[in-house]
Amino acid sequence: QLQLVESGGGLAQPGGSLRLTCAAPGNTLASYAIGWFRQAPGKEREGVACIIAGGGRTDYGDSVKGRYTITRDIRKNTVYLQMKNLKAEDTGTYYCAANWNPRSPICSITPRYNYWGQGTQVTVSS
Repeated sequence: QLQLVESGGGLAQPGGSLRLTCAAPGNTLASYAIGWFRQAPGKEREGVACIIAGGGRTDYGDSVKGRYTITRDIRKNTVYLQMKNLKAEDTGTYYCAANWNPRSPICSITPRYNYWGQGTQVTVSS
């Protein structure tokens, strides 16, 4: 069973930055496509970004394009979500998710992932 752990959430001011980390202690993420999702109170879970197992292809939700960047460090077995120019509407609980898919050339920002972390809270407020 793959366990995912998110970290890096917190309070940021509008226009500020945060970097989230997704790790899998005791497992390797190299063969997994990873997605980042967020959910605000009273709203549906929204796909934010994804990256394929090989790390060469990414995709982003329209609301974060140009502001968020997803990357992965195979050596450190982690996936990052760099968030810049944060807005109040970026507030929510952020989840990383994983699907074992070492050969797919694309990834998905729909929440059809088998493994999920517990989430980390991001609050953007002045």
